[in-house]
Amino acid sequence: MLTRTLPDVTSDVKADTPSTLQWVGMEKIAVPITVCLQGESEQRVSAKASVYVSLEKPDAKGIHMSRLHQVINQLATQSCTQSLIKHLLQEMVLSQDGIGSAARIELSFDALIEKKALLSDESGYQSYPVTIKAQKTEAGFSCELDFVIPYSSTCPCSASLARQLYADAVNEKFSNASIDKEELLHWIQSQAGSVATPHSQRSYTYIRLSLADNNWPEIAPLLFQFEDIIGTPVQTAVKRVDEQEFAKLNAENLMFCEDVARRIKLALEQMLFVHDYWFKVEHQESLHAHNAVVIDQKHVSN
Repeated sequence: MLTRTLPDVTSDVKADTPSTLQWVGMEKIAVPITVCLQGESEQRVSAKASVYVSLEKPDAKGIHMSRLHQVINQLATQSCTQSLIKHLLQEMVLSQDGIGSAARIELSFDALIEKKALLSDESGYQSYPVTIKAQKTEAGFSCELDFVIPYSSTCPCSASLARQLYADAVNEKFSNASIDKEELLHWIQSQAGSVATPHSQRSYTYIRLSLADNNWPEIAPLLFQFEDIIGTPVQTAVKRVDEQEFAKLNAENLMFCEDVARRIKLALEQMLFVHDYWFKVEHQESLHAHNAVVIDQKHVSN
């Protein structure tokens, strides 16, 4: 059988226009990864990996992409830890035979986490989008953690207007100087007592944490911590007692997007493992066809 040597353009051909390039690679590679969400509990999830290396040799035609794919496939057989990511970044650089000295990995996946109901013994699963971004450069290793948390928000202004309508309705219904308690309670719990409801909306916070070279936090406890900070997390399986408690939580946490943003910012400022942060609060309003948003970050570049 005739043995042929296949051409290797990447190695044998020089660039037509010599120049360095910051990042070259591949995006959205399908790969299964095993992540530790809480304690020692690991979960195997479907992820999308994006990998890049720097091209610092001006006359190099391109990078060796197949070698990057071989490196990232190691995620399928090992637990995705900070130490593994550091190792893979180093392997990515070495695989390029001196073309560059920097590497970058982005892993996007859904963390499927079990959540208990507010009061009952019900429970269900909620999916949280998470992205881990890590890179190795001359400045060293750095990492970012991005995640999205949905929650409910009830407008304080709308709640105030609804209370005014309730007061007007009570004044009209019970015009005498004294009110019979039983009659009032019966009226409140009847259909006639549904005078007005404040508008609520599905809301989201998008948070990006720059961890530098600090240890990764456990994902599930971190997500639950922010849900506690906000105060009105969305629920999974519920009974009526849970739904009533959820309504109570919303009444106790009437919030503009500015209120939520300040709660999140205060918490972030107290997290010692966070080197830098960026976040966005988004209330997808039911009153308007547009959203109310807040964007803030720790270090603002000029």
